[in-house]
Amino acid sequence: MKRRTVLTVPLVAALVGAVGVRPASAAAAPAAASAAPGVEELLGKLTLDEKISLLHQWQPAIPRLGVRSFRTGTEALHGLAWLGKATVFPQAIGLASTWNPALIEQVGSAVGDEVRGLQHERPKGWGLNVWSPTVQLLRDPRWGRNEEGYSEDPHLTGVMSTAYAKGLSGGDPDHLKTAPLVKHYLANNNEVRRDRTSSDLRPRVLKEYEEPAYNAAISADAACGVMTAYNLVNGRPCTVTDLNASVRTWTDRALLNVTDAWAPNNLPATGSQKYFDTLAEADAAIIKAGLDSFTTDDTDPSKTIAAINEALDKGLLEEPDIDTAVRHILDIRSRLGDFDEDGGPYGHIDKSVIDSPAHRKLARRAATEAIVLLKNDGGALPLDARKLRKVAVVGPLADTLYTDWYSGELPYEVTPRAGIAKRLGAGATVTAREGVDRIALKNAATGAYITAGGAETALKERAGEPGEAQHFDVFGWGQGVVTLRAAANGKVVGMRDPDGSGSEGNQFFNDQDQPNGWFVSQLFKLEAQDDDTVLLKYSGYEDWLGDSVYLHAREDDGTLVLGPAADASRYTREVVRDGIEEAVAAAKGADAAIVVVGSMPFINSRETDDREDMGLAETQAALVKAVLAANPKTVVVVENSYPTTLTWEQEHAPALLWTTHAGQETGNALADVLFGDANPAGRLTQTWYRSADALPSILEYDNIKHDRTYQYFTGDVLYPFGHGLSYTTFRYGKPRAVRDGIEVTVTNTGRRQGAEVVQLYTRQQKSRVKQPRKKLQAFRKVELKPGQSRTVTLPLAREDLAHWDVTRSRWVVERSAYEVMVGSSSGDIRGRTTLDVRGETIPARDLSHATRAENFDDYNGVRLVDESKPRGTAVGAEAGAWLLFADTDLGGGARRLRAQLAKESSGEGTVEVRLGAPDGRLAGRATAASTGSRYTYKEVTASLKGASGRQDVYLILSEGLRLSTFSLR
Repeated sequence: MKRRTVLTVPLVAALVGAVGVRPASAAAAPAAASAAPGVEELLGKLTLDEKISLLHQWQPAIPRLGVRSFRTGTEALHGLAWLGKATVFPQAIGLASTWNPALIEQVGSAVGDEVRGLQHERPKGWGLNVWSPTVQLLRDPRWGRNEEGYSEDPHLTGVMSTAYAKGLSGGDPDHLKTAPLVKHYLANNNEVRRDRTSSDLRPRVLKEYEEPAYNAAISADAACGVMTAYNLVNGRPCTVTDLNASVRTWTDRALLNVTDAWAPNNLPATGSQKYFDTLAEADAAIIKAGLDSFTTDDTDPSKTIAAINEALDKGLLEEPDIDTAVRHILDIRSRLGDFDEDGGPYGHIDKSVIDSPAHRKLARRAATEAIVLLKNDGGALPLDARKLRKVAVVGPLADTLYTDWYSGELPYEVTPRAGIAKRLGAGATVTAREGVDRIALKNAATGAYITAGGAETALKERAGEPGEAQHFDVFGWGQGVVTLRAAANGKVVGMRDPDGSGSEGNQFFNDQDQPNGWFVSQLFKLEAQDDDTVLLKYSGYEDWLGDSVYLHAREDDGTLVLGPAADASRYTREVVRDGIEEAVAAAKGADAAIVVVGSMPFINSRETDDREDMGLAETQAALVKAVLAANPKTVVVVENSYPTTLTWEQEHAPALLWTTHAGQETGNALADVLFGDANPAGRLTQTWYRSADALPSILEYDNIKHDRTYQYFTGDVLYPFGHGLSYTTFRYGKPRAVRDGIEVTVTNTGRRQGAEVVQLYTRQQKSRVKQPRKKLQAFRKVELKPGQSRTVTLPLAREDLAHWDVTRSRWVVERSAYEVMVGSSSGDIRGRTTLDVRGETIPARDLSHATRAENFDDYNGVRLVDESKPRGTAVGAEAGAWLLFADTDLGGGARRLRAQLAKESSGEGTVEVRLGAPDGRLAGRATAASTGSRYTYKEVTASLKGASGRQDVYLILSEGLRLSTFSLR
């Protein structure tokens, strides 16, 4: 029988190598933030025109007051980006995989230093307001921007984002190194139609899951604001979501909140969202919602200035509204030292910090700690460098490093091959093969070959025997998409002007080091035809091309251009070198083979493009199988930015390592782990599923109803949340409750020093509502020598056990037994204890007062919608719509339904009250006429019969109705 501990008083939450993320408090009116010294005086000296000019991202100088120009938004997701060479740390998902907040704070501090390093030059695109960290929760592993986030778990995301933001800001909110903001608020986890889709957030999902991820860094005064997202939430664009009633209540300091790029232009009738008639109305609503800075129209502020002035003229805004936003802007600039002659405490930092030796060392450590050992059968790893004389390093990522959209420029590159060769030294032979085919493409009709050009000359067809200029390496990235690298110069083929703006937008050049750019023009498909030829199809992201996406040669000079399929040239694919055969030849007889496969960040998953396939690219999977067949001593390294369905590889490969794209030190970090110089200690921050079939639609945001993430998922997973192996073993003692939380002794029972990530989960065993199967509450990473034991205290407070009670719209800790679990992952629990918590018993629902419809217990056929444009959530009915309000006390009998309903379409609708089930006994029916507008609500009533006692009450809504509030009296 398990021992139970009665928890009658709060456990005191102590920060013991971990950070606690508490439930976000209920929204309240924000207190006026006190401005930094001198801000009010400066604000009073500004003219109205000058104040308006500061609302755009590119803030002009105001020479008469000695105010310099300022720009919001330097990209700093995992290093200083877009401004030349800088230290490139692992992608954010890799940083979080370290489960080491102290390390992540150091990385943030280094990035903050490098941002500061350019302050004396102030190049275009630079600024001290940094747009990082990204805290969207990774609830769906198919999200295109998975690499930018930290975890599917709000606690872990909160810990990591707070650590990174604290490093960026310097830790003193009065004197900021940089001013980081968290993005993108709120519930933005799909790229498909991202500016038109609405994320439905019922109150529990909002309060328990989404908000805590954003709240953590703000409430800790580590971050200085938010960037709003492109999507809608409950029918309202995030760009006009009321931040005054949410984000600004989380701190008493001024926040600088900004829109995402071009998002204001989505709002008017000319944009994709069409939420307002004019830009003036939209921009006024943005300011009223608590945003301060407009990121739009690139460097041109004229549209924003004109719209704000129009809004003032029409009475949509008043000057105090402008003052509030400008006060926030000036406050942040003041705390950054922007108005100080010496730049404040960080004004001395110069460019010498960029790619400094200390930052190189830190980059290697971060890349090493980010690596996750997924599988290690029979001690396949670590490799014994003393016994290796011949090693094959093969795969498309074996001898290259890729950057992503938000990366800086690599100052140097240590590829996997280079890192392994350096570690093994001159005594070993390291053979590298990419495992990709080298081909020539011959026009089946004319016999001419596609011939490389270069930076100055476009690709053409030329007659004659093929040579190096006619050879191209074909890299497969899945679903038939390939890139072509010219053997002549090692450059990737792409379109010069993929946006169609230039005269060369219909031609192709081999002039890029890697696929890149917003439009990623380096993508092709070789479409097989019945006559054994292929068509060369351009597969970039543009939509302006229409159907003209097939390559053919111009008659006058043979230049390759685009046209419709009817004009496409047919090519014979001549294999010059078989990539898999070459890799197999290198692996045969080698003492060890290391296959490095994975993704190209600009292709497989990125901003604007979600994943449809969660497996390895077909060509890469075939390569792994062939090399493993040729050499059983094969280690598979997967280098990508998201969970992958490695079902075959997990079953057959003796050892599997995962790393994100980890920056300049990737090769050294891999070598450190492969050869045991470092014991792998990375842990997965997401559930890795066996198949995408286990997931609902990417547009479905209700984790509770649809069993999303490790918290609710009930199926068999490939790797559980928190998974990661070690070269040593750890024994856990029995956990026990102490005043500071939960205490457990961990012992290193192996022969190597290593780090264990001790994870604390809870599960509420009895509740009025569906509860998570497990919920991460705390963790701590501990380093132990062989035989060493350490007692770890993991913070757990009574309030950590709270959930959002929709019956009373507040946090509640229910009376229940709570199972407390400690272990090395959510799927590897090593010890349990039980806490008996004398909390509340939630009373039966009282629907006699006005009840918000969104506070249902269950539902079918409804969408959450905007009650009005400024604020509020209503329920919109689709076909078969019903709402459940469980365990309602109707007393001696409720006699009347009162409901606030809107109906935009013509005709009548109905709302029924049924008891016990959606098709249960009918207690009453009300008829609602059209109100002519989705935002015009009218009260309808109906008499009720037999509605008494404790009942599950169902409201059945006809299609087209919107319900905001109701009561049963």
